[in-house]
Amino acid sequence: MPETCLLTAQDLHKAYNGKPALKGVTVALRAGEMLALLGPNGAGKSTLLQLLTGLFTPDSGTIEVLGHDMRAHPARALTRLGVVFQQSALDMDLSVTANLLFHTDLHGLPRAVARQRIADGLAAMGLGDQAKAVVRSLSGGTRRKVELVRALLHEPAVLLMDEATVGLDPASRQHLLDTVRGLCQTRGMAVLWATHLIEEARVADRLMLLHQGTVRFDGSIDAFMCAAEGPDFQTGVLRALEKPGL
Repeated sequence: MPETCLLTAQDLHKAYNGKPALKGVTVALRAGEMLALLGPNGAGKSTLLQLLTGLFTPDSGTIEVLGHDMRAHPARALTRLGVVFQQSALDMDLSVTANLLFHTDLHGLPRAVARQRIADGLAAMGLGDQAKAVVRSLSGGTRRKVELVRALLHEPAVLLMDEATVGLDPASRQHLLDTVRGLCQTRGMAVLWATHLIEEARVADRLMLLHQGTVRFDGSIDAFMCAAEGPDFQTGVLRALEKPGL
């Protein structure tokens, strides 16, 4: 497994109105690795993603992206992150190209470079004929593909996927999983895939199991199966949630 850490978060704590959401969570993302962040609703996954994307700051703990401290140098840290949020962030009344150009403008890409990357990105996702389509007219699966294209336009080193397959049919979900998995292999990108779906987590290189704001397991899928001592992956996950310190 590659050892170059592209994102590190140390001992993150976050509470809302006095109620802890994260309790000392530490995570490292390595180049070329897909890490599945698995946990039931309310486990703290969304809170962790909000901290890693700079939407909120932790009460304590540190976050670094390619060595840039999120608190001290947020712009430097965030410029190497790509994000696909659970809720769509596309403007439904603009065309696909207009949405993507808005993103590249925010990142300061020259228009010629931006248009080439947009064309290449859409073609890679089989969306070359959808460039002029208004987003509202697209299916949910196609919108997700557009959001992934957008997240990759500034060539991030780290990709964060927050429950990105919610509402997708099985075929669209699998296509998105396969595409992101391929980015790890072809670009050496580090991917954090947050999900509550056990079948999505099992395709990752590594599993982090989060429950009630604490990490119950962090290691390879093979190591998890050995530690779980269950007949299958799903049984092992349920056992880990029931018994801390698996």
